[in-house]
Amino acid sequence: MSPFGSCLSAVACLTLAACSTGEEPQAANNAVVAQAPAISPLDTSPPPRVPGDENGYLPLTAEGWGPLKIGMTLAEIIEKMGPDSDPEAVGGPDPESCDQFRPARAPEGMLVMVEDGRLTSISLIRQAKVKTDRGLGLGATAADVRATYGKLEVTPHKYVEAPAEYLTAWAKGGGPTDAPAPPGSRGIQYEVNASGNVGAIHAGGPSILYVEGCA
Repeated sequence: MSPFGSCLSAVACLTLAACSTGEEPQAANNAVVAQAPAISPLDTSPPPRVPGDENGYLPLTAEGWGPLKIGMTLAEIIEKMGPDSDPEAVGGPDPESCDQFRPARAPEGMLVMVEDGRLTSISLIRQAKVKTDRGLGLGATAADVRATYGKLEVTPHKYVEAPAEYLTAWAKGGGPTDAPAPPGSRGIQYEVNASGNVGAIHAGGPSILYVEGCA
């Protein structure tokens, strides 16, 4: 009788056979072990640029910036401009309801705010070189902003003494800045620092009135 005649199962027989021949045992059904999918490298291609001003960047408007449109989904933001460039950073106390981050292909100093999965505003901070559609960027004076817009909502800064203030220009909707703006409102807010210069710019919906990131 063959030494394999008393095998209790086909798998056991195959194992014994492999041992006797010096070959590695194989699964009886020849199943292929699945491999983890390859991870694509982070796309860090330059953000969209156009000729025009000295920086060449597309302008920021109340409706968005280049590929980023107020109201688009988080998935669309990632598709257009890449994922969070610093996923370890905390963008809000509850990222599922509100998060703020710089997409990987966005210009330096540009942050997007996503609330309940939708883009609600875009901010320019630190050394951002992008300018608004009125040609104003970080470092502009409060006088520049006032001279550029015919009508502004003016509010004292919450944390810094005058001349720090908030200068808000509504393109649609809006209203007194001491009350929530109606849904669908669009505008640009220039945050003026203690030196009387624009230190941050926020464009988009009612969330441009937030003074502490997501609040």
